[in-house]
Amino acid sequence: MSTFQELGLNEDLINAITDLGFTKPSEVQEKAIPVLLEEERDLVALAQTGTGKTAAFGFPMLQKIDINSRTTQGLILSPTRELCLQITNELKNYGKYCKGLNVTAIYGGASITEQAKQVKKGAQIIVATPGRMKDMISRKLVDISKIQYSVLDEADEMLNMGFYEDITDILSHTPMDKSTWLFSATMPREVASIAKKFMYDPIEITVGNKNESTSNVSHEYYLVNGRDRYLALKRLADANPDIFSVIFCRTKRDTQRVAEKLVEDGYSAGALHGDLSQNQRDLVMKSFRNKQIQMLVATDVAARGIDVDDVTHVINYQLPDETETYTHRSGRTGRAGKTGVSMVIVAKSEVRKIKSIERIIKKQFEKKDIPSGIEICEVQLMSLANKVHNTEVNHEIDKYLNSINDLFKDTNKEELIKKFFSVEFTRFFNYYKNSKDLRVSESGSSDRGGKSSGTDTRYFINVGRKDGYDWMSLKDFLKEVLELGRDDVFKVDVKDSFSFFNTEKENEEKVLAFFTDFKYNGRFVNVEVSENKGRSGGGRRDRKRSGGRRRDDKPRGERRSRRSENSENKNDRRSRRSDSPKPRRSKSTSDRPRRSRRK
Repeated sequence: MSTFQELGLNEDLINAITDLGFTKPSEVQEKAIPVLLEEERDLVALAQTGTGKTAAFGFPMLQKIDINSRTTQGLILSPTRELCLQITNELKNYGKYCKGLNVTAIYGGASITEQAKQVKKGAQIIVATPGRMKDMISRKLVDISKIQYSVLDEADEMLNMGFYEDITDILSHTPMDKSTWLFSATMPREVASIAKKFMYDPIEITVGNKNESTSNVSHEYYLVNGRDRYLALKRLADANPDIFSVIFCRTKRDTQRVAEKLVEDGYSAGALHGDLSQNQRDLVMKSFRNKQIQMLVATDVAARGIDVDDVTHVINYQLPDETETYTHRSGRTGRAGKTGVSMVIVAKSEVRKIKSIERIIKKQFEKKDIPSGIEICEVQLMSLANKVHNTEVNHEIDKYLNSINDLFKDTNKEELIKKFFSVEFTRFFNYYKNSKDLRVSESGSSDRGGKSSGTDTRYFINVGRKDGYDWMSLKDFLKEVLELGRDDVFKVDVKDSFSFFNTEKENEEKVLAFFTDFKYNGRFVNVEVSENKGRSGGGRRDRKRSGGRRRDDKPRGERRSRRSENSENKNDRRSRRSDSPKPRRSKSTSDRPRRSRRK
């Protein structure tokens, strides 16, 4: 492997590299930097997250721009605020000996006036998110008509986030003869399309194979029932006492909910998603980098700015909708030459997705069982024993030893060790001794995201396509308001003015109780047990429960007489949620007792 000096970098950059402790270039740096320094060419570089892509385009850009000019010469577009700030800070560190260098970050959630002032001072390089950059161009607060280099970083993610039109508009304000460097972890059709449209005869550099996962990451999946997903998450955390992880959820709401439940159960956890203010996100990331947060629960978009080398595990609490996104998730661990583990918690209906991901990342998943309670007790006990064994003695304790020795003067060594370790072991043992087995087999099939065990209940609900629902959106609505797992609502069949869905029999009482006088968007939603066990919509509803009457699609309020005062009060409480039904916090269903915060 070459050294940074052999790549052709100048003295100022070499000095900064020495200060940063870099010794040898990564593969993408070794391939990209000489090409970009020697030629004025467009370039497409495909490499996984954590392989040093920022330095691969940052060093050549810093060396080639004219620092003595106040003209903006380089533009770097990135998908998120966090990644924008990360790139900006890294470029400043790389260019610490380049006197007069001004790298400015332009992103939403901060003062546009202040950012415009920084640009006006003479920003040779601008790092920006597409939305804010487009806004500043329209206000004529920035001039990119003379740039020589443009970089599209994390191009696949920018396109996934819907920035294609913004990127097109931004690049239309740049010179035709500029050099464009596109860096991406994956190469879906959309990225190939943008390369073809905005680049001329680009050189292509690939580290590994296209879309392939890094060899430093092992991949595991754990099969559970959908309703046990959170319990499985906690067991995986308990089975890895030194875990320092990023946990991925699909939605902002799920991200916040899982983080809150982890905190309630005594874990050191935090949430990172788009509904947080920039200041909140900065505080969460600072706590995570300082390891004050051990488990960071994040959405895919928010996690793009996470640049922490010591992440031991990535846990996919829910698989992403786009299989290519898994590559980005797993790239949060196994960085800077270290190894990592990517875990996936899946229900039966999602096992087929594992096979799709394997084809994309060209790596095999290992199927593992959720650890049993006694296995976790053993792991925790030995973890404590190793920590005690490796602890350096603090001699400030010496002045207390006489009192301690007096207390244990009648206790022999073996009994003392048992007592000491029983403090921690007993807590886990009492908690897990009666815990259920979360493991399930892969036998059985599912349809429309669900399963049928023969012990499930079929329901009629008086909403359908006319109310704007398809099977997927109705399923999402039901799982949110009922606080059920994604796979606990299944066999959803949507008709024009009504629908059917299934849950397991054990959830029947909860479902019927919840939809007693439930009002949504100004109308009552009626749910009843149906005799229609299949997925064709024409079955009869249970006459015993519906009183033998034929029901139409009219709201309940038009068919019922006034209820008692108590019922009206209950109705009022429910109607307050009509604009946006939010899941109610259920009583603790956790698989462990509350405990003190983990350090």
